[in-house]
Amino acid sequence: MAKNIIQFQKGLSLPKFLEKYGTEEQCYSALFHLRWPDGFVCPECGNKTYCEIKSRKVYQCHRCHRQTSLTSGTIFAATKVPLTKWFLAIYLLTQRKTSVSALQLKRDIGVSYNTAWKMKHKLMQVMLEREKGKKLSGRIEIDDAYIGGERPGKPGRGAAHKAPFIAVVETEGEEHRPQRMQLRTVSGFRSAEIERYAKTSLEVGSIVVSDGLACFKAVEKAGCHHIPFASEGGRKGVEHPSFKWVNTLLGNVKNAITGTFHSVSLKHLPRYLAEFEYRFNRRYRLDDMIERPAYVGLRTPPMPYRFLRMAEIGG
Repeated sequence: MAKNIIQFQKGLSLPKFLEKYGTEEQCYSALFHLRWPDGFVCPECGNKTYCEIKSRKVYQCHRCHRQTSLTSGTIFAATKVPLTKWFLAIYLLTQRKTSVSALQLKRDIGVSYNTAWKMKHKLMQVMLEREKGKKLSGRIEIDDAYIGGERPGKPGRGAAHKAPFIAVVETEGEEHRPQRMQLRTVSGFRSAEIERYAKTSLEVGSIVVSDGLACFKAVEKAGCHHIPFASEGGRKGVEHPSFKWVNTLLGNVKNAITGTFHSVSLKHLPRYLAEFEYRFNRRYRLDDMIERPAYVGLRTPPMPYRFLRMAEIGG
C-alpha cells in the first residue's frame, strides 16, 4: 500500500528539536538571526552600529542611542517565560496534526495555566495575522458551518450559542486535491458577508463551487465564477463529490476541536480556526515549522493580556 507522503514526511523529531533549541542560548541566537538576519538594525533610525549592554540584555544604537531588547515590540515582548519554553510551545502547536489545549500545554512545558493560556493565544494570534490577506485561486470549494450549540434552543441556522463560519478549500488537478484552506468567521450567511469575504480572500476569476445556499452567489460580485449544486441534506449532502474535500477538512476541524478542547470560547474562535488553517497550509513543511511562527511572531505587535481577552475580529 502506498504511503501518504504528508503523513509519513520526516518532520522534526523531539530529539532533533532539543538538539537545536535545547538551551536558552540556542533559542536566543535563533531569534536574533530571525529578527535581524543581516545583523542588528535599530528600529528607530535604521542604523546598524550598536553596543550590547549584556547586564540588561539590550542593544544600544550608536546613532540615536535607543535601547532595544531582542523581544521588544514583538509578540514575545516583556515575557518572563524562558525562550526554551516558548520554542517548545511552538513545537507542540505546529508538529501535531490536531492541536494542544492550554491545560495540556501547561503540563507539557511546566508553567501555570494562565501562562499557558496566554502563550497559546499569542501564538494563535501570530498564525491569524499570518493568514490574513492571503488569497485562494483556481477551483475552490466553499461550505457553511457552525461551532457551538451545546445549549438547548432554536435549531438550525440562526440558532443561539453558535458561531457561523465558512470553510473554503483551493483544489488542483483532475482529482481536485486540496492545496490550501481558509476558515473564516462571518456574522451570518448573508450575501453582503460572502461578498466581503470573496473580495478580500479570493482571486478574481476563481471558480467557486458551493451548495444551493443563496448567499454564495455573491462571490460573482468579486469577479469569481459560481457553480452551485443543489445537494441533499444529511449524509448524502456531505458525500456529494463536488464538496468532497471541503467536507472532509471541515469534519477534521470539528473533530479536532471537540477532541482537543471539548469546547472553545466563541469570541476567540477566529484564533482557533486560524491555528488549523495555518498548520494545514504548511503541512508539507514540518521541518521548518519552528522558524516560521517565530519569524512572524517577531513581526507581530505585542498582545497584552487585556487585548488577548477581547473578542477577536474574524473575516
